[in-house]
Amino acid sequence: MTTSSKSPTILVVDDDQEIRYSMERVFSSRNYRLLTAASGEEGIEIVRRESPDVVFLDIRMGGISGLETLQHLRSIDPNPMIILMTAYGTTQTAIEAMKFGAFDYLMKPFDMKKVIRLTEGALKSREDLRRIGDYRPVINSEDYREGIVGRSEAMQEVFKMIGQVAASDATILITGESGTGKELVSRCIYQHSQRHKKPFFAVNCAALPDNLIESELFGHEKGAFTGATGQRAGKFELCDGGTIFLDEIGDMSLPTQTKILRVIQDGEIQRVGGSETIRTDVRMIAATNRNLEAMVREKTFREDLYYRLNVVRIRLPSLRERREDIPELIDYCLQKLQKKHKSRVRTVSPETRAALMRYEWPGNVRELENVIYRSAVLAQGDAILVKDLPEEIRAAGEGGAIPEEAGASGEGPAKAPVSVEDPGKAAAGAAGSVPESHSGESLSPAEPENMDVTFTALYERMREESHESILETLEREMILRALRETRGNQVKASAILGITRATLRKRIERFSLKDQL
Repeated sequence: MTTSSKSPTILVVDDDQEIRYSMERVFSSRNYRLLTAASGEEGIEIVRRESPDVVFLDIRMGGISGLETLQHLRSIDPNPMIILMTAYGTTQTAIEAMKFGAFDYLMKPFDMKKVIRLTEGALKSREDLRRIGDYRPVINSEDYREGIVGRSEAMQEVFKMIGQVAASDATILITGESGTGKELVSRCIYQHSQRHKKPFFAVNCAALPDNLIESELFGHEKGAFTGATGQRAGKFELCDGGTIFLDEIGDMSLPTQTKILRVIQDGEIQRVGGSETIRTDVRMIAATNRNLEAMVREKTFREDLYYRLNVVRIRLPSLRERREDIPELIDYCLQKLQKKHKSRVRTVSPETRAALMRYEWPGNVRELENVIYRSAVLAQGDAILVKDLPEEIRAAGEGGAIPEEAGASGEGPAKAPVSVEDPGKAAAGAAGSVPESHSGESLSPAEPENMDVTFTALYERMREESHESILETLEREMILRALRETRGNQVKASAILGITRATLRKRIERFSLKDQL
């Protein structure tokens, strides 16, 4: 039966006439174009002619089976959402159904409400895929051979720093949250250094227990400890002339820190259990996600080692601080999957991109890469849809449109707008004098009845004064109040204002606020 040529087309393939009749009854009151087939062979011919949006396909039929039909349909047209139907709900059935690209599967006898829900969900996914349109890569993965992706201002500063320090032998300290790409940066420095033809070793200090890390780094003599059945050279000895990367150096014990300090100062090591001094020429790059300054104050990290490591410091921004890089990172991850795992997924839907842009990413780029990989595995077409994302990221995408600043300039999600507390103060601020702020005073939104008065005063003042002047004055005042409320804590102030810490620092400098805190 047909309602309209523009209506979604549903195909039911089942050799049971009662099932076909039941499905006709389910869809009779809805604006769908329904087609039926009594065999897999007939269903394949209908798909060739009609290109349906959703196909309900029985698994056990005379002639070719439902799973065989599914594989034929996928080779003809990858776009229909296929829902398998079965009275035999085994583990193998579920695995095989999803393995061959089914959208979902239904157990007989049907819950008709579930049939409608599944159909609506399948049609929405079909429409999402259709709206994506032609795919054009955001980036060329060859432009990022080192694997460090980003055009944001924060990442451009990192790239500049890498270029400046690569040719030297200076010790480098890379800081940043877990998952920001510290090892990638260390390898990039090595690749562009004069030592790139010599060895590079990466050691995760947090992954090795104290009784093994010294053996790993400095080697050991036969009989030095239980299990030391022979002499073994350590990483520093093997890396002579090259570069060693000590990741999570903040987790290193104090005795081992002392030996690292000696390597930096004198270029000398001793194997565990040995007395021979071995000279080694190694460039050291260290990284940590911990606050070494606080550890120095707490006497859990050697102060002299900290200063030896902190010759040149490169801070990697969190993904929250460079949201504008997320589209490129998504594309880069998908291109990697296509090359490494032959993934058919090429892009993401606009709604998926919005959810990924809004999520806070506590695990940073590493978490993003894992999410893209997981979602690509679950995707049933050539694009990742919102339904393919983990639940916590889908929830993040339900907050509406992406804040303009987050999408364009990489700043964090915008907070609820803060209203001017008093129209008189607003007018005074617009005229050039800054209203008095009080340390510890909390900003609260204006009452609804005062809103019109407040914005009327602001609008009238804008008609008289420079537009830029009033906006800058208001921005300056809001930043100053947030800083005073948080007693100068820039992390908390940037959270209140809904901007990144990097942006806040620029505003502080621009408005010369340091002396007023």
